[in-house]
Amino acid sequence: MENKLINIGYGNFISGGRMIAIIGPDSAPVKRIIQEARDERRLIDATCGRRTRAVIISDSDHVILSAIQPETITRRFESQEEPAPGEEEAEAVINE
Repeated sequence: MENKLINIGYGNFISGGRMIAIIGPDSAPVKRIIQEARDERRLIDATCGRRTRAVIISDSDHVILSAIQPETITRRFESQEEPAPGEEEAEAVINE
């Protein structure tokens, strides 16, 4: 698999080849995963102060928080589309 950088919002990128899962943040098990990663210093918060909409699990066991919807990240991974300037900010405001 080609190693692509995926835009996860607000100027943050991750290696597409290192992603294992993209999940929503609302269930109790996911909240436990986030807290355990925070306690073990494996959490990367890429939300830029916005609400967490996606949790990305990497093959290095890091947990990455994003303010972009899981569906949007998946689309970007599959098609490598780049958002238009201001698109991700508009999406976050609409979804809040």
